[in-house]
Amino acid sequence: MSKLPSRKLTPFIVKDLKHKMVFLAGPRQVGKTTLAQSLISKFKDEHPAYLNWDNSDHRTTILTRSWPRNEKLIVFDEIHKHKSWQNLIKGTYDTLKNTHSFLITGSARLDIFRKGGDSLMGRYHLFRLHPYTLPELEYKKGATQALFQFGGFPEPLAFSDPVQLKRWHRQRLSHLIRIDLRDLEEIKQLDKIELLASDLHRRVGAPLSLRSLALQLECDPKTIQNWVSILDRLYFSFRISPYGAPKIKAVKKEQKLYLWDWSQIVDPGARFENMLASHLLKFCHYHEDIYGEQMELRYLRDDRGREVDFVVLKNNRPMFAVEAKLNDTSFSENLFYFSERTPISKFYQVHQGTENKSASDSVCLIGFQDFCKEVQLV
Repeated sequence: MSKLPSRKLTPFIVKDLKHKMVFLAGPRQVGKTTLAQSLISKFKDEHPAYLNWDNSDHRTTILTRSWPRNEKLIVFDEIHKHKSWQNLIKGTYDTLKNTHSFLITGSARLDIFRKGGDSLMGRYHLFRLHPYTLPELEYKKGATQALFQFGGFPEPLAFSDPVQLKRWHRQRLSHLIRIDLRDLEEIKQLDKIELLASDLHRRVGAPLSLRSLALQLECDPKTIQNWVSILDRLYFSFRISPYGAPKIKAVKKEQKLYLWDWSQIVDPGARFENMLASHLLKFCHYHEDIYGEQMELRYLRDDRGREVDFVVLKNNRPMFAVEAKLNDTSFSENLFYFSERTPISKFYQVHQGTENKSASDSVCLIGFQDFCKEVQLV
């Protein structure tokens, strides 16, 4: 897929820049810089409105605020690597908010700061940029298979070349551990964290056992817990918790883990489940960041091991549940079991084919593309 469409967040970012700063967070290489540069008028290399903290000349410009005053939009990239970036941004915005707009891009630290502290309260909106999904690719011919094979990150998706994908996987993981993690945390055992990250694709979709990982890596389970949390903050992985309805004996603490880049998952069934999880997480974040809704992605599992892969909640109320089945078009019995014991009104069994059928008003089987359209994924 050589030419990829523009991102759906773009018009909302443009609108919010008229009133506040915008923070654009998301995984490395997901397209944050490309999106930001596209908003700069007549952008070209060395444009003075784009300032990257990793560039020594740009650092001086940022610290001295010596960018051209005729540039209305200023983009700060990777500025979260500056120890006092929050105070720097606050002072800059408070001084120049009537003459300039500011777009700040970065990864973990922007999201972390949103959850704590209040020195920037009321001064910014946060958007989380996700990999491409089927709706964002406008349901183009071959898009589903391309996403399944190459993932949703722009570079490997655009190349759609298996060799380039393998090279990209290796470079991304090395950069994530050796550079991004080093900037975020002071950790000496980088080799073991890299081993952990390399192993997680085998554990996608199953309850995550920290004890098993601890035994494998010869570490304390609390250390593993900390390392997985760091990988979550770096947008390498994400976890979802169980949904406990009153009439089922739901598990309470077991989380399931998924990856932001599902293309590295070898097992086809797990890869499809992860691709679906990523589409649903993007749906949740989209409605949070743009409409201010409280959204959650969870899963159903009781103490006897009966499970449905996902439940989407809006303002603490379940919207729908989803079971991922790559090629299986026979209904899972768990859908009927939970439909009778939970307040969830709609259960979907989603597969990669095109067959659609209903077993009842609340349980249906549906192809992946039609499911995206029916529940209005983004």
